[in-house]
Amino acid sequence: MAGRFAPRSARAALPHQAAAPAVRETAPSQGTPPLREAAPAHDTPPLTREWTPPGPLDLRLVLGPLRRGPADPTFRMVADGTFWRATRTPEGPGTLRVAACGDRIEAAAWGPGADWLLTGLPALLGADDDPDAFVPRHRLLALTRHRRPGLRLLRTGLVMESLIPSILEQTVTTDEAYRAWRHLVRRFGTPAPGPTADLGLHVMPDPRGWAMIPSWEWHRANVDAKRSSTILRAVRVARRLEEAATMNLPEALTRLELIPGIGPWTSAETLQRSNGAPDAVTVGDLHLPGIVGHALADHRDADDEEMLALLTPYEGQRHRATRLILLSGHTPKRRAPRMTPGNIVNL
Repeated sequence: MAGRFAPRSARAALPHQAAAPAVRETAPSQGTPPLREAAPAHDTPPLTREWTPPGPLDLRLVLGPLRRGPADPTFRMVADGTFWRATRTPEGPGTLRVAACGDRIEAAAWGPGADWLLTGLPALLGADDDPDAFVPRHRLLALTRHRRPGLRLLRTGLVMESLIPSILEQTVTTDEAYRAWRHLVRRFGTPAPGPTADLGLHVMPDPRGWAMIPSWEWHRANVDAKRSSTILRAVRVARRLEEAATMNLPEALTRLELIPGIGPWTSAETLQRSNGAPDAVTVGDLHLPGIVGHALADHRDADDEEMLALLTPYEGQRHRATRLILLSGHTPKRRAPRMTPGNIVNL
């Protein structure tokens, strides 16, 4: 789920990651070599903005849920405390750089989507979130909230950028999903605007770009037909799905779950990020019920029904409650080996 654990410290980009984004490969037709496209120029000065949050703000906790694995081509946490995000906005591709400077947030943005990204900066960093609406009923949650005063629930206002990687994460290990996301975005996305060559940032494909990915490339990315078909159904109605970003939670869940292959788990994982929905609790997760049960009732074998019963006192804030539980570190010890990653590439 979004923000499963406390984010790790950032590390510098590896040499092979720094060299990759100078060019991109576009999808080749069968039997022809891939075309190479130059990275966009970044000599245009960025748009900038400063914003002062109304209270404590921990950028790692707030922006961490956008990161899909340690080598996500759309997101970087740099060792100096700067955060980079490449995304596709309604105005076009954009790159956002965010850093804390005392009690202020300094941001710069490049590309056609730069103005859109800066306009939405406060919402992205949790300005619409109301952490005071959460009333802890358990000592563990009270202590965790006290220790993590900078936690805010982000709101991107973008559905597809969270929906597609959430679909890739269905029924597989996170490592498998992260590898698939990296492969598809680097191969079929575009280099991010701005000075991002050393970071290897890419913008994910637009809906047509996703729809044009050949079947063998999904296979090469280790994505089975069920997940790729769900993504293809979603991108055909991408405009309608993006409308869910402005809906209340029940309507937004209904809108997403109209697509075959998108169920409660995927819709909740998406709306936690796109809408900043504090009550979008993840059901159907393999681990979360046991984690919540262990933290609140010392019952590590809890199922979804028991988890929802334990979270009843936090109705309206159940996603925030689960994030605090995960950030507390009070999770049950592993009892079984890790799930074996699947591999359909050589089948």
